[in-house]
This record gives sequence, structure tokens and C-alpha cells, in this order.
Amino acid sequence: MSIPQSGGGPIEGFDQLAALMESGSKPADQWRIGTEHEKFGFLTDTHAPLPYDGPRSVRAMLEGLRDGFGWSAVEEQGHLIGLERNGANISLEPGGQFELSGAPLETVAQTAAELDNHLAEVAQVAGPMGVGFLGMGAAPEWTHDQMDRMPKGRYRLMTDYMGRVGTHGTQMMYRTSTVQVNLDFASEADMVKKLRVALALQPVATALFASSPFFEGKPNGHRSWRSRIWRSLDDSRTGMLPFVFEDGMGFQAYVDWVLDAPMYFVYRDGKYIDALGQSFRDFLKGQLPALPGELPTLSDWADHMTTVFPEARVKKYIEMRGADMGSRDYTLALPAFWVGLMYDGAALDAAWDLVKGFDAETREGLRVGASVSGLDAEVSGVKMADLARAAVGLSHAGLAARGQGEEVFLAPLVESLKTGTTQADRYLALYNGEWGGDLTPIYTAAKL
Repeated sequence: MSIPQSGGGPIEGFDQLAALMESGSKPADQWRIGTEHEKFGFLTDTHAPLPYDGPRSVRAMLEGLRDGFGWSAVEEQGHLIGLERNGANISLEPGGQFELSGAPLETVAQTAAELDNHLAEVAQVAGPMGVGFLGMGAAPEWTHDQMDRMPKGRYRLMTDYMGRVGTHGTQMMYRTSTVQVNLDFASEADMVKKLRVALALQPVATALFASSPFFEGKPNGHRSWRSRIWRSLDDSRTGMLPFVFEDGMGFQAYVDWVLDAPMYFVYRDGKYIDALGQSFRDFLKGQLPALPGELPTLSDWADHMTTVFPEARVKKYIEMRGADMGSRDYTLALPAFWVGLMYDGAALDAAWDLVKGFDAETREGLRVGASVSGLDAEVSGVKMADLARAAVGLSHAGLAARGQGEEVFLAPLVESLKTGTTQADRYLALYNGEWGGDLTPIYTAAKL
């Protein structure tokens, strides 16, 4: 999840809200690739989740990376909660999931080098401590009570609120991990086209990258339990955003949707002020109960934009949010997949042609089908495997047009389509076969 935003002055007019998003527009030669991934830390001898404090802990990991590899500390209320270096940062999800938010890079090959360097640094610190990291979309065995709480004010507020809305919010916070890629747009019209394609094809990413078939020690009936969790979290800030496909979609329409999402907090002087359920529209009028008489800044608005969680999210760029975390190769396949579709005009046009006939019911049905059945899903006559095959083909063509040799990073997806199996399918086959219903081997099979 996001860190506090900064650098925004007072909001002097309503049009500044959309203008903040529009300011992210840039020409194609300035488009970049920002990849984020989360992973579960665990103790290699007991397979228990990594706590925040102690000699074998999240804090010890952060300290080791800080002291050994030139990262700068990020603290909150005296607690070490993250690291920064050269445009990248390491942050913590609520249950201690260790997240790398990579620097904006030009090619997927540069992303691969960044990821491999990160994993090597992590291994050098983690190995002597007897710590490992797991690349899966959901924790396969741990219960909620086993998860330590990270010392971040934002998460304390969110945990309380998640208990009031939906049914799976705290599962999302503490026991899921994702990989996502952040991509640029050239203009409002380009943003709209990319967002529509991103939302319509997000179920394909969910199906291809599914890796969370276990929860609390047993199969859960889904290929992607992480995706299932998001469907019962908070309808006011999640989902497939049907309004995006309506006439008149643009920056302002997205702003209006975000304004309707209840607030979580306001960040002031290093502290999170409880604004749970309050309205940013009231904040704009100086009528926020949490800060009566005070008007928001652009940083407050940027913070509020991070508290909505649709399948694809817009800030100054677009975040593709529909994939489970997985192996190193799948982690790199995710940016390759979306870059191929989004950063070549012909591929983007063809991708829109592929999905523009889908109605809201079909898009939502594909989202559900991807979660439950992965590549075996079929909705309204649309076979997920066929849709995925077409999307990966377009991505391959788009990457080839970029001339960087990035098509190689699609190999795991090509193999999944060839065999009809995803990471989740292969784990289930092992569980039901040679593992004999024992999940202990997952800590080796899914270790990064």
C-alpha cells in the first residue's frame, strides 16, 4: 500500500483534482515502467510468518538492507517502516508483506535487473537469519491471529474500518500479496482507452497469474483466493468500474467516483488522523469533522486517491492490480504482458477491439470466473483461455514492435497457455499427488 504523499499545496479550486491526474500525461518517449511486488517473509525452520520485531524479523531485514546496501531509512513515530534508494522504495504491507516499489524504468530488461538485484540483496540478509520469502497470492496456511501487525498508523485505522464493511477486508490486508505494474498515458483520451482495456483484461491477468489456491491449510476452491477476497471487501472503493465504459469518461468522471469513496484518514505532522467514513467533499468545504474549518491540500487528495482499490487504478499513471504474486519469472511476465498491450498503438487498438463488445455483466462474470476457475473459466460464450491466448499474442506483437527483445519475458504465460495450467493448477496437482495433502513443501516450491 501507498506511503504518505507529499509536495501538494492548498486546493484553491475544484478543477485542481482532475488537473493533478492530467499532470501525469507525457509523450511516449517519456513513458516508463514501474513494477511493484509483495512477498511473504517466513522463518525457514518453523514456517511461521515473519514478525515485525526481534532478531529474525521484518525490522531486522530492513536494518540489514539499510546497513549493507545503502538504503535510507523511512520511519514513522520512531519505527523503521521502509527504505528508499535511487527512486525505488521498500515498504511494508499490514501483515509484514515485504514490498519493492521499483524505480521508473525504460524496459522490462531493466526491471528484471532491478528485481534480481533486490532478491539477491534480500537473500544475503535473510539467509543467515533463517528467513525465506514466499511468492504466492495468499498465505497458504497462516490464520489471521498468527499475523503480526506492522507499526503504521494508516493500517491501524484501516483494520478497524475493514471490520465494519465487507467480509474479507482484513484477509486482504494481512494475508495477500500481489504484483502490479504502473504505466503512463499521453493524454486524457489515451488514459481512457488504456483504463478500459486494463479493466476489461484484468480478469485475464488474474487467470494467468493465479497462485493462491490454498488458505488456512487447505484448498479453497479458487485458483486465485486473493481475487476472491477483493470481491467481498468494500464495494464503495473496489471493482470493475462500469462508469469507465460510459460516454463522457475522463479525468473528472474518475475524480467524482473517488470523491464518493468514504475517507480513511488525514496525514498531519507524521500522524494519521482518524477520518473514517467521512467525506472528502465536506473536506473541500472546510466541513470535515476530523479537522473542522481546515481545507485540504493536494497531498491530502493524493492520499485519498490511494484509498480506492479498483482492479485498475488511476493516479498520475495507471496501475494494473489484478495479479497474484508468483515466481520470479511470473513477476517479470506481468510488466511484459501489460507493456506489450499498452505501449504500442497497434496492440492497444487491437486489444480494445478484442473487448469493446463486452458489457458490464460479462466483464464482472470474467472477474469472478478468473478467481474461481482460472483459465478454465467461460462466461457468456467467452472462453478465458481463448481470450488470454489472444491477449498474450497481442502483447507479444506489441513488445516485438518496441524492438527491445522483451518478448522473452512472456515465456511463462506462453507455457501456461500451451499446457492449460497456471501456478495454482500446478500447486494443486502437487498437493493432491506427491505431497499427499501436506502443504509443507510449498515453502520450498514457492520460495523466491
